[in-house]
Amino acid sequence: MPFFFIFRMRKGARLCVWAAAVALLFCAAAIHAQMPATDEAAAADRGRILLVLPFDNGTGQPNLEWMREAAPEVLDARFAAAGFAPMSRPDRMYALDHLGLPQQFQPSRASSLKLAQTLDADSIVVGSYLTDGNDIVAEARVVNVPHLKMSEPVTARGEKHDLIAIFDTLAWKLTRLMDPKFNVAQETFVAAGAGLRLDAFEQYIRGISEPDQQERQRHLKQSVALSPSFGPAWMALGREDFNGQQYEQAATAFAKVGRNDPDALEAGFYRGLALLFSGDYPKAEQAFSEVARILPLAEVLNNQGVAISRQGHDGTGLFVRAAAADPNAADYHFNLALSLKRHSQAAGAQNELAQCLKLRPNDVEVQRLLTQWKSPKSVADPEALVEPLERIVRTFDAGAFRQAALMMDQMEATRLAALTPHQRAVKLIAQAKDYLERGLLLEAERLYQAAAMADEKVADAHAGLAAVRERTGDVAAARKEANASLQLAPSADAYLVLGRLDLAANHLDEASKEIGEALKLDPQSRAAQELSRQIELRTGAKQ
Repeated sequence: MPFFFIFRMRKGARLCVWAAAVALLFCAAAIHAQMPATDEAAAADRGRILLVLPFDNGTGQPNLEWMREAAPEVLDARFAAAGFAPMSRPDRMYALDHLGLPQQFQPSRASSLKLAQTLDADSIVVGSYLTDGNDIVAEARVVNVPHLKMSEPVTARGEKHDLIAIFDTLAWKLTRLMDPKFNVAQETFVAAGAGLRLDAFEQYIRGISEPDQQERQRHLKQSVALSPSFGPAWMALGREDFNGQQYEQAATAFAKVGRNDPDALEAGFYRGLALLFSGDYPKAEQAFSEVARILPLAEVLNNQGVAISRQGHDGTGLFVRAAAADPNAADYHFNLALSLKRHSQAAGAQNELAQCLKLRPNDVEVQRLLTQWKSPKSVADPEALVEPLERIVRTFDAGAFRQAALMMDQMEATRLAALTPHQRAVKLIAQAKDYLERGLLLEAERLYQAAAMADEKVADAHAGLAAVRERTGDVAAARKEANASLQLAPSADAYLVLGRLDLAANHLDEASKEIGEALKLDPQSRAAQELSRQIELRTGAKQ
C-alpha cells in the first residue's frame, strides 16, 4: 500500500508503546509474514525514510537566504502526505549537534551522507535555488544512501510570489522520481499549499531559524497575525513561550494548532504541560486525555494521572498503564507508589517505591520516603513527613512520538493487506473520505487512488477522486471521474460533483437533473438540498 511505513528506530530515540500495541504488533507481524515478498519489497520501497537538507542559496541575495529552510519545510510536509517518512528539522538539528556541527553548517556530499547515516535515513534530498529574471528556479536531486547513487536533477520554476507552489511542484516531481507508480496529480500537491500566505510563511521560517529568542518570537507573532490558522507557526510560538516559562501564553498558542496539523498530538501534550504548570488541572487532564485517545504513550498517561491526582481524584489506573508501557522509567513507579499509598494500598506502594529505587539507586527523595513508609516513628526530620508531589514528565522524544505513529500506520497497513481487494477498497475509501472532509486533499487522493487500484469496480473511489479534482480546479478531470463512477453504479456523490460543476457553468437544466438524481439516491443530503435551492433561485431569477 502507498502509505505502508517500515518502522525503524532512529539512533538514540526511545520508544515507549503501551502493552496493547505490543500485542497488536505481534498479530500484525504474523499476518505480515504471510505477505508475498514482492509486496514487502514494494512497501519498503515506498516507505523510505528521507532527509531533506536546506537548499543552497545560489541567488547571491542575502534577503533570500530564508528560502534555504523554506524548501525542506514544504518538501517535508508534502512527502509526509504522500506516504514517505521525512525527518523533521529537530531531527536534523539533533544529528548536527551529535556530530558536533553548527546549525548553519552547509554540508558537503560526504558530510551529507554522514548526516543521513546518523539519522538512519534511506535517501537524502539536496537542492539549490537561483534567480532567472523575475523567476525563482529550484533544482533538487535524490541521493540513495545505501547505494551511494545520485539521481538526475529535477527542476521547478515560477515567480517569487509563487514560491510555495514552486516547491510543491518540485515535491511532486521528486515523489514521482522516487516512486514512479505514484499517481496523485500535480495539481493536488499545489493545492495543498495554496491557502498559505507567502508573507506569513516567510515570517515563520525566519522565526524558526533566527538565533535570537526575542527575534524568533517577533517573527512568529507576525506570522500568526498574517495567517491566524497557520498551525506550524502557532506550534513554534507555543514552544518559545513554553521555554520562556510563559505557560498561559504557551497553552493559548498550542490550542491554536488544528487537529489536522502534523504537530497536533505534540501540541496537545505541551498544552497539557503548560496547563499543569499554570495550575489549571481540569483543562490539563482534558488535554492529555485527548492525546491519549489517539496515542497513549507512557508520558501522556503519566501526566494525565498527575492532573487527575492534583484534583484530589484517583489516578492509579493511569499510573499503572504508564509503568506497564515503560517499566524502566523510575518516575512512573514513584507516582504509582504515591497513588497506591494515598488509597490505602501500603504493600503495593512499598513494592513500587522499591522498584523505583532499584532503577534509580541514588534518588534521595525515594530513599527517605521508603524509610518513612517502612517505619514512620524512626523518621527524625519533620520535613520528611511531608507527602511529595507526583513527578511530571516535562519533555518527550518527539521523534519517538512520530515513530510510534508510524508503527500504528504499519499495523493498519498490515491489517489492510489481509483483507480481500473489495474490503480493502471500502476501508480505504472510508479513510479517504475523512481526509477529504478535513480538507487534506493530497492524503485523500492518495487513498482514493489506492482504493481504485485495489478494486477498480468500486464506484465510490472514482466519486471521491472527482470531488478532489473539483477542489483542485481541474474541471475536465472531475467530470471524467464522476462519469466513471456513474458507469459503475449510481452515486449521489458523483451526481453532486456534476451538479456543482454545471451550476458553476450556469447549465441549470443539466444541474437540476443531476441534483434530482442525487436526491433520489440520498433524500436527506443537505448538500443536494442546498444545491436544489440555489438552482430554483437562479431559475426563478432567469424567468
